[in-house]
Amino acid sequence: MSVPSPIDQIAERVERLLVRHEELQRTNALLQHQVDSLTRERDALHARLVAARTRVDALLQRLPFDATQPSHIPPQDSAAS
Repeated sequence: MSVPSPIDQIAERVERLLVRHEELQRTNALLQHQVDSLTRERDALHARLVAARTRVDALLQRLPFDATQPSHIPPQDSAAS
């Protein structure tokens, strides 16, 4: 078995690096696709959260004021403060 020349060793190393580079580019593209998908999902969930908060706030405003006070605790007099 002959010893590869330094040029052959460099060429082999360059080929391996090129293959690895292509693999990393494909992996990066897949990961970027996942990031984009998760970003869209996060934004959609955030929009749903904002809409739900708005609906809850609207429902809370429709409640009678006394319903927010527990019945066993008398309202505090502002003059006592």
